[in-house]
Amino acid sequence: MRVLILSCNTGQGHNSAGSAVREELEAAGAECELLDALSFARGNTSKTVGGAYVSVTTKAPSLFGGLYQLGGLISNPWLKSPVYLANTRYAGALGDYIEKSGFDAVVCPHLFPAETLTCLRRKGRLSVKTYAVATDYTCIPFWEETELDAYFVPHEDLKREFSGKGIPQEKLIPTGIPVSRRCLQKTPKAEARLLLGLPEQEKVFLVMTGSMGFGDISSFALDLLLSCPKNSRILILTGRNAALKDRIDHDFSREKRVQTVAFTRNAPLYMDACDILLSKPGGLTSTEAAVQNIPLVHTRPIPGCETANARFFVSHGLSVCAVHPKAAALAAASLAEDTAALQRMTECQKREINPNAAEEIAAIILSGDVPSNNGTKN
Repeated sequence: MRVLILSCNTGQGHNSAGSAVREELEAAGAECELLDALSFARGNTSKTVGGAYVSVTTKAPSLFGGLYQLGGLISNPWLKSPVYLANTRYAGALGDYIEKSGFDAVVCPHLFPAETLTCLRRKGRLSVKTYAVATDYTCIPFWEETELDAYFVPHEDLKREFSGKGIPQEKLIPTGIPVSRRCLQKTPKAEARLLLGLPEQEKVFLVMTGSMGFGDISSFALDLLLSCPKNSRILILTGRNAALKDRIDHDFSREKRVQTVAFTRNAPLYMDACDILLSKPGGLTSTEAAVQNIPLVHTRPIPGCETANARFFVSHGLSVCAVHPKAAALAAASLAEDTAALQRMTECQKREINPNAAEEIAAIILSGDVPSNNGTKN
């Protein structure tokens, strides 16, 4: 079986979800390709769109929130949006590639290629099975105007929201968000710290800023230093934001308790090594933390789907959330010392989040069927 996975470079989460599904499909013997859907568009579309997304979300998050809210207002299953129309422009090139390459199925962990596949289907140019993978704990605007064979959603409790937006109930499969096998191979804390050169006895607070390095982390690190015990280490993963790393290193050049880490593929190991994770509520990062049973404090979200992610996690006991940096620092310090709260949170994570989502998604794709009883447990 040949499977095409189409993502986009607007945040690393979509690519990570696609990679997790690919990992399981290939382990089962399928041939896979993971491509950037916008690479089929003309010129530098992918670079331009990706750059614009990063710029708006990191420099003008309120603008992003406004655009997201506007999208929600105009989103409906009957009238195709400007987003749909934009993604039809490379439909021909993508359709030719799917046909020429002999794919049996196409998987979309991103809205954009799902829009393009919908255009191809409406034109009668698509005969393969198509699947969407939602990577946020909400139905983002415009999913409802797509027409795929099945939609893998993050949780049973979200089916009503997705169906309420116009996606047929029978197409919704609550598998959970797929994460890589590395997240399932939890390294004992002492071993993880030994591998990373971290002291075994210190309290370790891990701050993840996302692949784009979002937020005023220097101020936040200072709030953490003032709130947390003296024997604490604050690790800050700055993603690909070199300027952010340089700024923090400069601001804390005399403070050995604050340590930055540039973009790394060892993020799961750092998560295993920490006592508390502080992160904005991205869908993938939050899911990975819950799968690894890491006590989680959500910091200020990028307005839009991350706000919904935080709301879902808090309501299900999977995290605590504090919008203001000082409140988040105090929440982290308090949680680290509350054994009962830590236990309740990790128990909720084990109950509500399915660690085997990628494997289950791959099995459904390989079967070629959409189950009639979509009762997968989270």
